[in-house]
Amino acid sequence: MMISTTVKYQGNVFKPILTLILILLGVTSGYVMANELPNVCSRDQNKNEFTVLSYHEIANQSETLDSTYATSPAHFEQQIRWLIDHGYHFVKVDDILTYRKNKKALPNKAVLMTFDDGYQSVYANAYPILKKYKIPSVIALVGNWMRAKDKVDFDGHMIDRNKFLSQAEIKEMVSSGLVEIASHSCCMHKGIPGNPQGNMQPALTTRQWLADKKRYEDEKSYQQRIYNDLLENNIFLKSYTGQKPRVMVWPYGRYNKEVRTIAQRLGMPIGLTLDDGSNTCTTPLWGLRRILVEGNMSLQDLDFLIGMRNGNFTDDARTTKAAHIDLDYIYDSEPIQQEKNIDLLLDRIKKLGVNTVYLQAFADPDANGAADSVYFPNRNIPMRANLFNRVSWQISKCTQVKRVYAWMPMLAWELPQNNEATKDTVVTLQVDPTHLNMGYPRLSPFSPKARKVIQEIYEDLSKSAYIDGILFHDDVTLSDFEDDSTFAHKQYKKWGLSQSVTQIRTNRKQFVKWTQLKTAYLDDFAMQLAQIVRDEQPGLKTARNLYAQVALNSDSQEWYAQSLAESIKKYDYTAIMAMPYMEQASDPQHFLDEILKHVKQEECGLERTVIELQTVNWRKDNEPISSEELDSTIKHLYDLGVHHIAYYPDSVFTNNPDAHRMNEAFSQKSIRMYSNTIPNQ
Repeated sequence: MMISTTVKYQGNVFKPILTLILILLGVTSGYVMANELPNVCSRDQNKNEFTVLSYHEIANQSETLDSTYATSPAHFEQQIRWLIDHGYHFVKVDDILTYRKNKKALPNKAVLMTFDDGYQSVYANAYPILKKYKIPSVIALVGNWMRAKDKVDFDGHMIDRNKFLSQAEIKEMVSSGLVEIASHSCCMHKGIPGNPQGNMQPALTTRQWLADKKRYEDEKSYQQRIYNDLLENNIFLKSYTGQKPRVMVWPYGRYNKEVRTIAQRLGMPIGLTLDDGSNTCTTPLWGLRRILVEGNMSLQDLDFLIGMRNGNFTDDARTTKAAHIDLDYIYDSEPIQQEKNIDLLLDRIKKLGVNTVYLQAFADPDANGAADSVYFPNRNIPMRANLFNRVSWQISKCTQVKRVYAWMPMLAWELPQNNEATKDTVVTLQVDPTHLNMGYPRLSPFSPKARKVIQEIYEDLSKSAYIDGILFHDDVTLSDFEDDSTFAHKQYKKWGLSQSVTQIRTNRKQFVKWTQLKTAYLDDFAMQLAQIVRDEQPGLKTARNLYAQVALNSDSQEWYAQSLAESIKKYDYTAIMAMPYMEQASDPQHFLDEILKHVKQEECGLERTVIELQTVNWRKDNEPISSEELDSTIKHLYDLGVHHIAYYPDSVFTNNPDAHRMNEAFSQKSIRMYSNTIPNQ
């Protein structure tokens, strides 16, 4: 997995400066920068079964193609010695397969060594060390590079063929019994056009934009392209090396449901990723996680990262510093102006210093809270512009942002009149106008047709863009007078309740049960939608907007069918709309303090809650909240122990909030330390 100039792995590896700070502070004392605070509330409580290391070139800096991922021979042997001296045991692919199939125990502190891309330096410099210490390894080969004669087309750069392993060298290593050959694809280690704007994206997981036909390749063509490539590489590697690969090393660490299914069909049950996290008993064979070894990685770095995996911590569960961005304001009917708007947005994000962006994927030009169209190609609702893929990719590749979430409605869709589900809407009983009213037009979650349409919209999103998470809009809600549709009546009957809302409301016991079942039903539907997206984006995180009253008032679950406790359990992050001016709170600071009091009462409350602040006062003609007030509020929240903060809205064109001031406010988290977050080694 070499990094090209067009397609880069968006990894989350700790940088040298952090390592230096950790050494100075003393990792074994349990200190870590709060800016890199691990998520100590892991959902997978199983222990790490084995660690997989990912190497590239083993060569001195002057001899490398890319020194970023090259390890010097001397440093490589130091790392091997360190692993041996600290009780690690090297295993091979057979050991992992036997363990998973027959439960034959792996040795304590098991490590699988892997080398990506097939550089000649692996034979010249790594293989003698592997033989010296009898270390089994996996080497991933790109067929198109191996069969080249004089030059290798290395992601657009022509490289001498002798920089890669020769057939004789490969066969010698294979015959030693120490080396197993893996597939790294035949021709998929490159970028291809992923949108009309020409962004080059990973060939294995991108539906290619066909500029001459002005459309994307269809699903059948995509899957056939992948199948043909992986089959071709298997046939080639069998004849070239004498081994048929059992392991697929995903180029750039990217994979999805379609490619892993194809790989399994072709006899490759193991897939190696660059995903973050431990390899526990719940980690599928096709998604085994690896530590990417960088050229400047010290022994302390390696110690720290392996310790994180052994302790089942993730190294990318950083403190959230999020800007919530409306794509409606970036969109322009004139392509040239739209590109200028994107450039302005990218520059602003860099200045803000945020590490997370909640990016609107739907279009709401009439600002009624429901989607009239979207910014990605799909089957069910008009596409205002093919913009989301372009902006999300640019943010990921051109700024410091680590995670881009697609901000999406769950129920609030205004479908075209010719859509069969357009009239399957939530029915609200007529009530006193002073009573809480959700306001948004919404499709009924109890309608099979509506659910199918919504599922298809999410599926189309997942195949059209690279995202790291989904932020569910605040429409994941039903009031205590909803839903009275015929579809809902059928579901209430299945639940053993009266069929109409009126009847349920007359029976307190039924009313309480109805509230709990609606809450779970909405959250479960959100999880189903997230899984649809996760099939294409395996590392997907989930977040949802939650009304502040849900955290403040014990009766609020009845009003909204939302629960703070259940939300924290089911979603990776719960973004509470902690907006005192919108809620007409008399004392904004007390309002926030009360929210935090309730959040802290929940298990993993602080670790999984985002406090989302408002930057304008909508009740006073959209008057901006001063940057000084936002700065002071953020500092106060950090002092209360808050890990994750977001704000909404962000205005590119008016510098609201002030980018420099927000950068300073967010950076306050970096100088605060938290203890007892890293297990002692």
